[in-house]
Amino acid sequence: MTDPRRAAPDWRGRVRETVRTLRSPNSGVLGQGVRFLFAGGIVVVVYVTTTTVLADVVGLPFQVALAIGFAVALLVQFNLYRVFVWVHHEEFALPVRHQVGRYLVAAAVNYGLTAAATAVLPGLLGVPTEVVYLVMVAALPVINFVVLRYVIFHAKAPGSDQPPAPAPAPVAKKEA
Repeated sequence: MTDPRRAAPDWRGRVRETVRTLRSPNSGVLGQGVRFLFAGGIVVVVYVTTTTVLADVVGLPFQVALAIGFAVALLVQFNLYRVFVWVHHEEFALPVRHQVGRYLVAAAVNYGLTAAATAVLPGLLGVPTEVVYLVMVAALPVINFVVLRYVIFHAKAPGSDQPPAPAPAPVAKKEA
């Protein structure tokens, strides 16, 4: 029979090792996926808390609180993505200002797609708006994962810091 006091530290050690592995740049897509979900959970808490506190405690009009909560959530999310989710050994291929620009475009596209889908599809499909909204909420993170990984927060290609090789010397033509 195993001593319960020995089993607990062994279990904790395995959990710590799993967490360490998933946080590592070497964890690949699985680690990025887990970090992406974790960061998303944090952002939801920040978004809802900021919006609710500003509206219900501070007394701001809800739409103003919503806009501020959304902006704070975008800021937190961008930073979590940059320093936690998409961490890798190499430098990023894009400078921060280009990442910010692409990130904001992606956020606007997400909003636009959701707004358009919830405005048009319920009437075409004969389903409640909330059903379309929930499908969008489920689908967009999958699309975002791919876009964020390959278009915004991707690593610089190995050797891309190297200056271009000099052009070969022109070959002299032989005169006949």
